[in-house]
Amino acid sequence: MADVDYIIVGGGSTGCVLAGRLSEDPACSVALLEEGPRDRSPWIHIPGAYYKTAQGGLLKRFPWEPGAGQGRTDDPDMVQASVLGGGSSVNAMIYIRGNPADYAAWEAQGAAGWGYADVLPYFRKAEDNNRFAGPAHGTDGPLKVSDIDRIHPLSRAWLLACQEQGLPLNPDFNSGDQAGAGLYQITARGRRRSSAAVAYVHPALGRPNLALHSGARVTRVLIENGRAVGVEYIRRGRLKTLRARREVILSAGAIATPQLLMLSGIGPAAHLAQHGISCVLDLPGVGQNLQDHIEISLVYQLNGPHSYDRYKKLHWRAMAGLEYLLFGSGPATSNLIEAGAFWWGDRGETLPDCQFFLVCGAGIEEGVDGVPGGNGCTVNLGQIRPRSRGEVLLSSADPAAFPRVRPNYFGDPRDLDAVTDATLFAMEVMERPAIRRFVARRHLPEDRVMSRAEVRRFCQTEAHAALHPSGTCRMGSDEMAVVDPQLRLHGIDGLRVADASVMPQLISGNPNAVCIMIGEKAADLIKAGS
Repeated sequence: MADVDYIIVGGGSTGCVLAGRLSEDPACSVALLEEGPRDRSPWIHIPGAYYKTAQGGLLKRFPWEPGAGQGRTDDPDMVQASVLGGGSSVNAMIYIRGNPADYAAWEAQGAAGWGYADVLPYFRKAEDNNRFAGPAHGTDGPLKVSDIDRIHPLSRAWLLACQEQGLPLNPDFNSGDQAGAGLYQITARGRRRSSAAVAYVHPALGRPNLALHSGARVTRVLIENGRAVGVEYIRRGRLKTLRARREVILSAGAIATPQLLMLSGIGPAAHLAQHGISCVLDLPGVGQNLQDHIEISLVYQLNGPHSYDRYKKLHWRAMAGLEYLLFGSGPATSNLIEAGAFWWGDRGETLPDCQFFLVCGAGIEEGVDGVPGGNGCTVNLGQIRPRSRGEVLLSSADPAAFPRVRPNYFGDPRDLDAVTDATLFAMEVMERPAIRRFVARRHLPEDRVMSRAEVRRFCQTEAHAALHPSGTCRMGSDEMAVVDPQLRLHGIDGLRVADASVMPQLISGNPNAVCIMIGEKAADLIKAGS
């Protein structure tokens, strides 16, 4: 296609939804440009292969700069997916919508029409849930949302320990009430991950009006007379141009989208001038308001093969593979993170402000330690409504150069205090009888009694990115807003942003379901001519 009606830049969760929904109209043509490869790797589609996709070559690693509130001295990375389906093709598949209060906060910050009552229909439209139905859940959408059929005994033991610690059992974290401990639902069905690519793009690839270009790195949005008219991109070593008759839609994520806008001359004028970029539109909010969840990982050595780590041994792995291939069941159908909780780190908060995950293994996620002897588990926890704000800046006018990612974790000390208290709470849960009988020792931090001050220092130095960046092109109507509530870029016609960058405030939990919801709502806005 030399010209198309819609160009979608970025084949992540939101971009896939838009490609699938917009191409439903045979009268319009759609091109989806994704920097990474097609989602052909078999590891993507096996839920239990999360340990493969959480590390390895389907990820792009953006260096980020520790702020004054952190004690890190290494060079950490902000890992983002680089494959069709984006995060939904490589993440742990945990299905969380956030708290209804999150969307009230969006509206209060100028995102009119994005309250919980407004977005709930789009969550339901996307969802095909295998357990819940009714006002809060959908059952006929393209996205498969399911219980995990096989729950590891260690997950059940940890849930019992949470209840021994006083947490209520919560059967549905997406009911509107997050407090308590329970089992996560995941975006999978049976033996197969339900990524946004599988749910929305694969069924649409037979349509003649949808063109998918993988391995296409967009370098610039073309602006003529105040209107976006196309993009330049590099594919197979060649610089190409694609023009849009109606709209260019940026769905490249909260790091790449603001970078692309600034490379195109849209952003803070003084910052663009520092890099010799002619300013097309002085839009000071581009790249600002960066938010991410920050996580702590507590690693425990077990006193036997009580976690999925047993499948690191070849004969156990072979047995799991056979069970998966022959029957579509067994450990390979689990996401390895089956149980979790929402609870308080800061008791002054009205709603739970921390999220917990039991990972039935150690060393599964990139940058997290394994244990001696190979049998371990990990408790991840994070503050889910961070007060700290960072930014994404250019490091160069070269599109191939990484941007400067400055999350400013713990820039507000209240975030560090909440994570510290949540860490102490998680340690107490792991001392409860239901789970303690499986534990040999705490590996990280070292197994000894720690004062609150010591735990605080541990959190300050060992915290890592949860990989949920958002907010860098936030919607609203004030001078720092980048898009309006219809996701149209302020000051440029024919240009829209639809991805995690438009969130005024990061939601309380894993944001992938929200990115899919944004895609559903954006598609309806575009179809309605809004």
